[in-house]
Amino acid sequence: MRSKRTPACARTTATRWTRVGPLLASLVAALGSPLLACRNAAPPASGSPSSAVTVGDAGPRTEPTSPVVLADVEPSARWRDVLAASDRSPADRALDAGRRPAEVFTFFGIDRGQRVAELFAGTGYTTELLARAVGPTGVVYAQNNRFVLDRFAREPLAKRLAGAELANVIAVERELDDPLPDSARELDAVVFVLAYHDALWQGTDRVAMNRAVFEALRPGGVYGVIDHLAQDGRGEADAATLHRIDRSLLVEEIRSAGFRLDAELSLLRRPDDARDWNASPSAAGSRRGRSDRVVLRFVKPAR
Repeated sequence: MRSKRTPACARTTATRWTRVGPLLASLVAALGSPLLACRNAAPPASGSPSSAVTVGDAGPRTEPTSPVVLADVEPSARWRDVLAASDRSPADRALDAGRRPAEVFTFFGIDRGQRVAELFAGTGYTTELLARAVGPTGVVYAQNNRFVLDRFAREPLAKRLAGAELANVIAVERELDDPLPDSARELDAVVFVLAYHDALWQGTDRVAMNRAVFEALRPGGVYGVIDHLAQDGRGEADAATLHRIDRSLLVEEIRSAGFRLDAELSLLRRPDDARDWNASPSAAGSRRGRSDRVVLRFVKPAR
C-alpha cells in the first residue's frame, strides 16, 4: 500500500520551524503550519485603501465564505476635497449625507488619474464626483441605456456634462448587456450605484453584463456595487416593486463572472429598515437615503 506523502511545502516549513525549539514546533503543529505554509496570499489590489485587509488568495474558489467587513473608513484627502468643492450644487450636497461618497469611494480605491466607469449613471451625481476625483489625467465612462436617458436623464445629464469639471467624462449610451465601448479597457474600477436591481426587472442578460465588466477591468481592478437590500431569501422578487435586491443573489451573480468578493463596508447598513418599502428616489420621499444598503468591493483576480 502506498503511504501518504506530506506536500513538499509542508515538509520544508516543518523542518524550518522545528529548528527554533520544541515549544514553537508544538505550537506551529497545533495551528496547522502546513496549511499556513501552503497558502499564498495575494497583495492588495492597486488603489485599494490602506484601511482594508489584505486581499485573499488569487483564485475565486479559495476566498472565505464571508468577506472582511469594515464598519467605516477614513476618507482620503482627495475625497474630502472633492466633497468640499465650493462649486458643487446644493441638490448634490443634499444627497451626500445619505450616500457617504467620500468614505465609499475611498473604500473602492478611486483616486487621481484613474480610468473608471459608472453603470446606470442617471443624471450624473456620482459621475461628477468621480470626474472631480480622477481629475484631468483620468477618464470616466458614464453609461446609461436608452430607457434611463429618455425617461429622466438625457437633458439633466447633458447639462451637467457641459461643466468644465466634467471634461474628462465620456457619455456612453449602450444597453447593460454590453455596457462599455471597446476603448474602455484596463479600467481601474467600475461602479454600480443603487441600480444593479434595475438590471433584473429590465431583463438584462446579467451574465453577459458582469462578464463585460470583468473584461473591461485590469487585473486587480475593482467592481464596486452599492444597492438597496431586500429581505433575505427574496431573490429578485422585489427588484421591480421595491427596487431592492437580495444580497446573496447579488454576490452569487458577480462571483460567477470570476470576481473575488474582497470586502464589505457596513457604513450604509440600516438595521431598523424593515426592507418592505419602495426605495426608488421617486417613491421613497422623506425616507430617501435611509434604506438598508450593501456596499461590496469585488476584485478581478490577478492571474
